[in-house]
Amino acid sequence: MASLATSIKPFIRKVNEKNIRLEKGDLTALAVDAFVFYAREDLDFGSGFGTAIKVRGGAPVKKETEVIGTIGMGEAVITSAGGMQAGHIIHACGPKFHEPEVEAKLRKCMQSALQVADKAGLKTVAFPPMGAGFYGVPLDLCAKVMLDEIQRFLVGQTSIAEVIICVLDTREFVAFETKFKAN
Repeated sequence: MASLATSIKPFIRKVNEKNIRLEKGDLTALAVDAFVFYAREDLDFGSGFGTAIKVRGGAPVKKETEVIGTIGMGEAVITSAGGMQAGHIIHACGPKFHEPEVEAKLRKCMQSALQVADKAGLKTVAFPPMGAGFYGVPLDLCAKVMLDEIQRFLVGQTSIAEVIICVLDTREFVAFETKFKAN
């Protein structure tokens, strides 16, 4: 009998002839126009996906973030992805550690990331569960806000044809799939 972790198949929802796809995998290994990195204000990479960006993306990405400097809460900026398969990285700064107004700040972060992708004319954009890991955004709230904002954005005029939500584990997949099915 196959385990649940190996039997997860992508979940796709159509919105205005565009796709929202939920899948399990390594965000930094996807061949997409851009993936979103949940950034700190100082644009330092830290650990987790940050380590993957440092190792796989190389010095060009670090140099670009140093030129940009800092970003504010809810803002997003775009850089190259260096040696990775993705064309770009969108660095989006969201709420951290149960600070006030987590939902509103996460919504602004999502809107900014999507606007940056659209302004750059990107077709495919991948997101992790924004802030739901190290930064403590509750997974259910994360899933709700992300799906709300992605669907709202895709209903309008945009260059984006597909948004991928790429999760690391079954727990995250189930939380997002549950929100998909509830809407």
